[in-house]
Amino acid sequence: MKRKQDFRILTGIGIAILLMIAAPQVYGQSNNPGPRIGIKGGANLSQFFVDQPTVEDENMKLGLHFGIFTKIPVNNFLAFQPELLYTNVGSKVSYGGSTVENILGIREGEVRFNLNYIQLPLALAINVGPLNIHAGPYLSYLVSSNVKNLRTSDLTTINTIELNKDDFNTIDYGLLAGVGFDVQNVTIGARYNYGLRQVGKDGMARNLTNNSKNSVAQLFIGFGF
Repeated sequence: MKRKQDFRILTGIGIAILLMIAAPQVYGQSNNPGPRIGIKGGANLSQFFVDQPTVEDENMKLGLHFGIFTKIPVNNFLAFQPELLYTNVGSKVSYGGSTVENILGIREGEVRFNLNYIQLPLALAINVGPLNIHAGPYLSYLVSSNVKNLRTSDLTTINTIELNKDDFNTIDYGLLAGVGFDVQNVTIGARYNYGLRQVGKDGMARNLTNNSKNSVAQLFIGFGF
């Protein structure tokens, strides 16, 4: 639980920094950004927050996301912002003790989960000058997965665990919220994605992740046309 709180605090700090940057210029810009389409990308910090007795430690995984977006004004203060992104998420989980090997069939050590999705965020953005606050649902489709088991002692790769895309739920969905700062054709911002569906489908994948859901903080930059 403490790791989860620290993760959300880190996300909140990033959003607060963006707000402080944007605040002095909020009222000096036009409220209506106009319709546009663009490309965006950035970094992901993701974690599952697995809660089970065999977990000794868990760390965030650094990933990336990139894709296209469009911003369609509804009025001077409200816009609809759908996007289509490729996003790489996961977690680094350390399991300990013979219990893991006997029950789950893997060696003691760190397991690195890498899940690659095509994501469709559907956000509504409230525009206040160059600042926008956006929120809404997202829907993701799992295109591939890569799961590795590493030795605790020297972190040398042993073998890829016998898990593949079929062991994880193909469809993920959840909620997103964030802030953005638009300067002419450039947008920067931070966002948090909170998954509502468990990652593991059944068998070993479900036992390892213990009904965990995707939790992803994002920093992004985009260029509109």
